Amino acid sequence: MLRRQLLTGLLVTISLIVVLGVVYPVVVWGVGRVAFRYQADGSLVKVDSKVVGSALIGQNFADKDGNPLPRYFQPRPSAAGKGYDPTSSGGSNLGPTNPGLVGFIPGLNTLDLNGNASADNPFASNGDPYCVPVDDKGNPVTTPSQGQTYAKNPDGTYVCSPNTVPERVMAYRKLNGLAPGAPVPVDAVTASGSGLDPDISEANALDQAARVAGARKLSAGVVVALVHRHTTSRAWGVLGEKTVNVLDLNVALDRLSPPG
Repeated sequence: MLRRQLLTGLLVTISLIVVLGVVYPVVVWGVGRVAFRYQADGSLVKVDSKVVGSALIGQNFADKDGNPLPRYFQPRPSAAGKGYDPTSSGGSNLGPTNPGLVGFIPGLNTLDLNGNASADNPFASNGDPYCVPVDDKGNPVTTPSQGQTYAKNPDGTYVCSPNTVPERVMAYRKLNGLAPGAPVPVDAVTASGSGLDPDISEANALDQAARVAGARKLSAGVVVALVHRHTTSRAWGVLGEKTVNVLDLNVALDRLSPPG
């Protein structure tokens, strides 16, 4: 009886190993290669037979110094490594009161130069009342302490961390020529949970259209129409919002107006 049970168990184990460890993976691989080859290969995007990226992973469109290229639509911020690093996928994981995200807001999280609670932000400037300073190495200082050294501008104001939402809002408006009080899409100033999101909202893309059109000497209407043609509807018509794949849009833009 024991021998028969052992034999049955051994046969079941071998059968499961063959079915789940060999047959199933081979079938899935075969179906992927035949019916979903583009997705199975990583949804790679090619231009003139050269891979320029993946439709699933965002990337920066910047110069060698990290400055955004005006000719291209820009992705949302990324907290993955130094930006869109697929080996360091992840978000900032900062809470809604963390000064590293929202800045030093009076009545919420402001601290004085010694790290004590303060009713005002001692690092505030006319440009950024919520300024979070950086040290002499460029690192944000969210917990000031006595004797801490801060970087300063030539006019004596503190250098602010560029990664807070208030600073990103100002940078976004400046880059796209928006009015000081113009609303800014939330995805334009916050990173996604993975840090690799390849899409931006339709509103974000439309805000950038005039700047891209000017840099390429195209009419704004032509660029706006291109954005609409590359806008993806909500999932099942109700979930999320309309999105635009940045790489897909920029590839189409280069086809329309090749880089000089």
